[in-house]
Amino acid sequence: MGLKVLALNCTLKAAEETSSTEKMLSLVLEKLKPLGAYGEIVRAAELNIKPGVTSDEGKDDDWPQLRRRILDADIFLLGSPVWLGQPSSVSKRVLERLNAFLGEKDDAGHMPSYGAVGGVCVVGNEDGAHHVSAELYQGLNDVGFTLAPNAVCYWVGEAMQKTDFKDLEEVPEVVDSAASLLARNTAHLAALLQRYAYPGQDAQSVGPEEPEEDGPFDGLSKAAQSAMKAPMAEAVDDDPEERG
Repeated sequence: MGLKVLALNCTLKAAEETSSTEKMLSLVLEKLKPLGAYGEIVRAAELNIKPGVTSDEGKDDDWPQLRRRILDADIFLLGSPVWLGQPSSVSKRVLERLNAFLGEKDDAGHMPSYGAVGGVCVVGNEDGAHHVSAELYQGLNDVGFTLAPNAVCYWVGEAMQKTDFKDLEEVPEVVDSAASLLARNTAHLAALLQRYAYPGQDAQSVGPEEPEEDGPFDGLSKAAQSAMKAPMAEAVDDDPEERG
């Protein structure tokens, strides 16, 4: 079964305008397709996301529908441009609404987002990509999303000039490589969380309750099997009894 992806474009631009953030999110979505993860891009500025920190702020609030789409996804990509060295106001509005998850835990102590994997895409000019990704990372993790290693892809142009990411004829190799890494790690982690959910607050142990009949690695991708078996093999090699 494939993985579902929702990419949220938090550009300040209207739908008819081209968006560098959209181009970056599209790049990552293309990298995810060969890994069995498919999705769509939603432009948040086209929705009426009301200010607030609840999951429904009343009449004409488009957040409840968007919230359902976010929670239906296995992977949630949050994309933002850099403005004044900060994430866009739209992305901050999204994080403020996601804050409602903190008060929506189930009986196991899980927020609604538990089991979903987050990723970040950032574009802008001059500087600020690390600062923006740090803020978005923190926000996503606070509201229950799991982040894979290197779960960010960004591009920033030279200072004091007008070239945007959407204006580039070719994607720089380093950006393309970062997008591939984000896609691989995010899809891998999402597949693992589909199989092995987080334990509840009353759990006495972690991991699967019983080994699968065909072994604990059955059903995982070859990459996942290799990653999980390697430490076990090293442990055996380091066992004094094994060395005689």
